[in-house]
Amino acid sequence: MPTMNSDNAINRGTGFEASWLDGIRVNKSAVERRVGSLGGRRAVKKEAQIAFMLKAISCIDLTTLAGDDTPDRVKRLCHKAANPVRRGIMEALGAGDICLTTGAVCVYHEMVPTAVTALKGTGVPVAAVSTGFPAGLAPMETRLEEIKRSVAAGANEIDIVVTRAHVLSGNWEALYNEVKAFKAACGPALMKSILATGEHGSFTQVAKASMTAMMAGADFIKTSTGMEGVNATLPVSLVMLRQIRDFYERTGQMVGYKPAGGIKTAKDAVMYLTLVKEELGRAWLEPALFRFGASSLLGDLERQLEYHATGGYSASYRHAIG
Repeated sequence: MPTMNSDNAINRGTGFEASWLDGIRVNKSAVERRVGSLGGRRAVKKEAQIAFMLKAISCIDLTTLAGDDTPDRVKRLCHKAANPVRRGIMEALGAGDICLTTGAVCVYHEMVPTAVTALKGTGVPVAAVSTGFPAGLAPMETRLEEIKRSVAAGANEIDIVVTRAHVLSGNWEALYNEVKAFKAACGPALMKSILATGEHGSFTQVAKASMTAMMAGADFIKTSTGMEGVNATLPVSLVMLRQIRDFYERTGQMVGYKPAGGIKTAKDAVMYLTLVKEELGRAWLEPALFRFGASSLLGDLERQLEYHATGGYSASYRHAIG
């Protein structure tokens, strides 16, 4: 089983290998059958359920991408990211000695300096959405400059948006060149490639886009912006996870995975963690290789943990995020 180290934490990419894409074919029925059996075969109970939920929290990119975001809202979100579960709940669960934070805080470029200042000393990285998010249709020079400015402002991670037209037209070399240019602009920052999989038309296109982005150096592949009509799903996750496994087998390089959009409950989170563990192994169940893109998931996870600690559910407003 692979383990993370400083040599494989960042994807160095490969040359453009068209032959790797030629052999990709995805059987939709087989994918849906595999995912459909997941819940019935794997029941996570009691202490294991608590452990899964705590793990899920550590892998959340706590996100606010609203047009009415303010510095105060971002500061509150950052405080929650550094203190995601109330101390009393953690102590009641016997986990009071765990230093739990979310995986990152994700914001627009304008809010990067606020988030960097608010998270100083917490160890929680700042992620910035970039490259004309969410449509990704700004001029190339504008998209590259946006990346560079967010990194200069202190963003540790950049979530880039690819040009959907390259995928829809099957222009894989253009997609490769675009993602490679974005990776160069990221410099030392981790790069997550948002593929907007709900707009690709087929699982085979999703698989080819995933492999192309990894060849170009994507450190993570991400399902969606969270703003498409269809965002993260378990079937599309299976397709992307198997491309990550294939890329690892070909290159020895570990690439992360980020489902985003529509993941709102603890039950959803446990299903995704289970799928990742079964398909890629325990090494991928760490923030360095797995993230949830979510804004409301943390609230339900904390509420479920309180139930395990006290035996009763509290009102959801008691677990506000920001």
